[in-house]
This record gives sequence, C-alpha cells and structure tokens, in this order.
Amino acid sequence: MPLDNDSLSSLRIDRSAAPSGDGMSRGVLYSIIGAVVLVVAVLAFIFLRPKPTEVTTITATADAGTGPTSGAAVLNASGYVVARRMATVSSKVTGKIEEILVEEGMEVEKDQVLARLDPVNLRTVLTMAERELEASRRNLAEIEVRLAEAQRNLTRNEALVQQQLISQTALDASRAEVNALAARLEASKAQVKVAESGLQMRRIDYDDLQVRAPFAGVVISKDAQPGEIVSPMSAGGGFTRTGIATIVDMDSREIEVDVNEAYINRVKPDQRVEATLDAYPGAPLQAHVINIVPTADRTKATVKVRIAFDDLDPRILPDMGIKVRFLDDQPAQAASAAPRIRVPASAVQMEGEDAFVWVVSDGRVERRAVTAGPEREGTVEIRAGVRDGDQLVSPLVQGLEDGGKVKLKAS
Repeated sequence: MPLDNDSLSSLRIDRSAAPSGDGMSRGVLYSIIGAVVLVVAVLAFIFLRPKPTEVTTITATADAGTGPTSGAAVLNASGYVVARRMATVSSKVTGKIEEILVEEGMEVEKDQVLARLDPVNLRTVLTMAERELEASRRNLAEIEVRLAEAQRNLTRNEALVQQQLISQTALDASRAEVNALAARLEASKAQVKVAESGLQMRRIDYDDLQVRAPFAGVVISKDAQPGEIVSPMSAGGGFTRTGIATIVDMDSREIEVDVNEAYINRVKPDQRVEATLDAYPGAPLQAHVINIVPTADRTKATVKVRIAFDDLDPRILPDMGIKVRFLDDQPAQAASAAPRIRVPASAVQMEGEDAFVWVVSDGRVERRAVTAGPEREGTVEIRAGVRDGDQLVSPLVQGLEDGGKVKLKAS
C-alpha cells in the first residue's frame, strides 16, 4: 500500500517555536538567582567587612614641673632620703610619764615641752634641799652672833690685861675662842654654798621632769604613753622606755647613695644631680653633691656620697627611696616655652631609630611620627609631634592602620 506523504507531514513536530509556558519559567528562575546573589553579597558585606580595632588610650599631659633639661648623665645610682638632724628625745631622770603633749606629724619649736613626768618624788627632794639651805643659813647667823660677842670679850680682856686686872692666860683664851668662831663661820659659809648648789641641782632635776625639744622639727614617732616609766638608761628590762618621741629637723634632709667604687671617679663635690623620688617619678628634683665620704665599704665595694637638694619640697620625706643621675659639667639648658610631655613607653613604637605614636581622633587612628627623648622610669619624653590633650593608643595592639577605625575598650 503506498504511503501518504501528506499524512506523514502532518505528524512532524515543529521545533522552531518554543512553548510560551517554558519561557516564563526561565524568567522566574533568573530572577530568583539574582535575588540570592544580592542577598549573599549584602550578607558578605555585613559580616566580612573590617571591624574597628579595640584600643585603650591615654591622654598626653604636659608636665609643668619638669623644668629645664638637665644635661647628659654620667652615672646613675639609687639611695634614700635621710635627715642629718634626727633625735629620739628621752628624759634626763628616771620617772613615770604623767602627760605627753605631742602627736605624730606635729611641728615643734626648740625647747618646747614634749612631755611631763610625775613630780611627786622630786618635789619632796626639792623641799628637803630648800630646808637644808635654810638650816645652813640659820647656823651661819648663829655663828656670826657668837663671833661678834667673842670679839667684844676679847677687846675688854685686852683692856683689862693692860690694867693688870686679869691674867695673860684669860686673854689668850678669849683670842682662841675668837679664832675658832671665825673658822666655824667660814665653814658655815661654805656649807651654805654647798646647800645652795644642792638646791640648784634639785631644781634642775625638777625642771628636767619637763622633757623639751632639743631643736625645731617635726615629730615622726611617739614612743611612749602616760603611765609608763622612762629612763635615760636601758635599766628595768622591757618595761622601761628609753625614748618619748623622735624629732626630725626637716631642713636637714639630704640624699645618701652608695656608688660603686669603680665609678666613684665620675663624682666630685658640687656636681649637679637630678634626683627622682620613687613616689613621684614624673617630677625630677635638682640637687648637687655635698661631699664624698672618705671611706669605702669593703663588703659592698661602694663609697657613700652625700647630696643636697637645691630646694626642699614638702613631698620629700625621710627614708624615701630615690634615684639620682650625676650630670656632666655642661650648663643646664634654659627651660623651653612649652612644657615637656611625658607618655608611657608602651605608647611609643620604634622602627629602627624612628619613633611614632598612634593618635585617636573621631573614631579613627592616625600614625604620627614623634621626636622621643630618653626613657626613664617607664616613661618617654616626647619633644615634638604630640600636643597636650592628644589621645594616644597605649598599650599598642596589632592590626592598627593609618586612618583605620578604632573603638575604645569598655573599662
């Protein structure tokens, strides 16, 4: 049976025209893919963008008390503040403390009464000495009366002997009595002087019951209490005090340091010194060498050097630790118009010989080159590049970039 070509052609599929439903599905798919890509990009921007670095800052502060630059140091040493005049005051006599009139930190003047002792015993001794003196004076008066009478009898007997009314023996007896009474009179006068001296001693002892300050100063310790026994000697064991209070003459404060004998040739009298108290590391004090004590400590191989402060500061207290820098002979430079700024050494970063700091402003950090001075006591002097009030990153952290964002750590 022959094939019908027309019938076969009607059964062929025409692929030139795509179905309308399939085109719509592809558009929706492309829209979904685009939305997903956009969301992923937004999330990536949010979570993968650089976060601000957390930092801690300090404020650069000008040190107005630093003063002029001092010069180069030839030797460093450490020592202590000492007072050349310091005394533990005791009484001259043994007695019970009745009253103490001072407390720690009180300023006292020379001869000011610090304490009083119980006067009962010495008052009795003083009364007895006064009565002994009175008795000696009465005895002297009696002898003077008897001597005057004996002299009158001698005068009468001399007249009677010339008239041959009495014997020469009676005249000699009268003369001997006068001489004896005259000798007794001199002895009685001496006894009166002894009694006066004894009374004076008892009055001094009585006055010594008032313990007085030997010089003007400040009371740094109170070593006894009312009711305790005090003695100038350590008699009576642990129940007897040997001191009442310790006084320091604050005008005699100076520095004592031990210098290794290998470097003592770098120190000389009147040499300029920069001293820094351990309690105030940012406030160096100007001083000078008084003298070098002419002896060495063989156990430590050191020589003691005495140093005087140019100006005494109320913050300087005896026995404080202090560090000193012996300076060269170059004259001190004049103080600059702007005060110097010192910052912690942890705020300064070094790259070779270049120094720089990180300055925080408006949430961003700026790398700024600075001129740094010598480091001392954990701080560095910034001579240029930093202004008073600048916020500096300290301590330094990793990841800082010039112009990068930062945020302060919560305190």
